[in-house]
Amino acid sequence: MHAVAPDVAGPDPVTPEVAAPDPGEAGESGGTGERLSRGRLRAYPSGSRRGGGGRRQRRSAPELSDAELRGALEAILLVVDEPVSELVLAQVLEQPAERVGPMLDEIAAGYTTAGHGFELRRAAGGWRLYTRPEYATYVERFVLDGQSVRLTQAALETLAVVAYKQPVTRSRISAIRGVNCDGVIRTLVTRGLVEECGTEQDSGAFLYRTTTMFLEKLGLNTVDELPPLAPFLPDDVEELADATR
Repeated sequence: MHAVAPDVAGPDPVTPEVAAPDPGEAGESGGTGERLSRGRLRAYPSGSRRGGGGRRQRRSAPELSDAELRGALEAILLVVDEPVSELVLAQVLEQPAERVGPMLDEIAAGYTTAGHGFELRRAAGGWRLYTRPEYATYVERFVLDGQSVRLTQAALETLAVVAYKQPVTRSRISAIRGVNCDGVIRTLVTRGLVEECGTEQDSGAFLYRTTTMFLEKLGLNTVDELPPLAPFLPDDVEELADATR
């Protein structure tokens, strides 16, 4: 994809301005002239030159139409590699934040109504495009191409314990799973799915919790959106718990 240089607003000519050198460095490499030759060129429209006090006067950004705002948001969301917040999008586009949020909701609803193979949704405190779950098999087949990059069963079980019991210590995780989990915890930390979050007051043991990457990978905004465990538990779970005491 090629970047397109934006047009310079207004009919005024563009006047190059050379960044001033650091006075303390002027004599290091042959005088001020050489330092200036190394400076970066900054171009300002003639109507926006530096004013009183040496500060550049900045023109306020024009308000985008709804169509332009929609197009700009879609363009950014196509290239982000992690969820981006409404505030960041508003700052980049120099538009009011109160316009960005409703437009994102409108875009997301439009994708759902149109039945696209992708959707726009909140995740990890921001917005990102995701493929729809019903097409996961085809996407997985294309991306993996026969190579498995899945977590092991032990890692998945440990990650689930952390997700639902966080913050939790290693000893507590091992007690729940019935096996030592030190190695698995290290793997999850290395992959950025789990992180340390302090120590337990009584024992001083490290506490662990899931990370923002965990939310991003699952397409969740907060851990409160995790599905309830009750439907997946066996009917005799209380009897099993009593038997293991």
